[in-house]
Amino acid sequence: MILRSSKPSPFGRKVKIGAVLCGVHLDIEWADTTNPADSVRQQNPLGKIPVLLPEGGAPIYDSPVILEYLDGQAGGGVILPAPGAARIAALVGQALADGLMDAALLQVYEARFRAEELRSPAWIDNQAGKVARALKVLEASPPAPAATASGTDVAEIATACALGYLDLRFHGSWRADHPALVDWLDAFAARVPAFEATRA
Repeated sequence: MILRSSKPSPFGRKVKIGAVLCGVHLDIEWADTTNPADSVRQQNPLGKIPVLLPEGGAPIYDSPVILEYLDGQAGGGVILPAPGAARIAALVGQALADGLMDAALLQVYEARFRAEELRSPAWIDNQAGKVARALKVLEASPPAPAATASGTDVAEIATACALGYLDLRFHGSWRADHPALVDWLDAFAARVPAFEATRA
């Protein structure tokens, strides 16, 4: 199977970690979402990454759906709990971390692609507020190790990737005010070697 992604993408990193935990080999092909000629726009009409290209199958996007697919390929219950309360909690945790990553990415894109005189401080503050509120919730209650075959789940994977992205693009500024999350991420990295192995 082929994964279209980019090295710094936190959503692509989610998939790469999930694939390792599920024992699924992925061939990585880098994609340039800003290039109209890149075939990623045919593989995902939204032009977003990651996109999984199963051999002989239709493209799968985006990261939550890909992780669901990988878990199924591994027989189920590896990174997604069985249907019930634990699964819903894992999916909600993943949604929170994904939203944090979206808001962080939008701040990066605003600075990278919009001329300074056209940037909206109010809009940037709105995105930063999403990140701050998500971090506050996660600091109060970091994800717990899951009752899955791998000992982790999509909420933990997504949270780790979100924090890793803040380290990469925001110089780890979140760390000073979130000691519980710092400890949590250190423990996750020690427990899940694929996290360090997928660092951009």
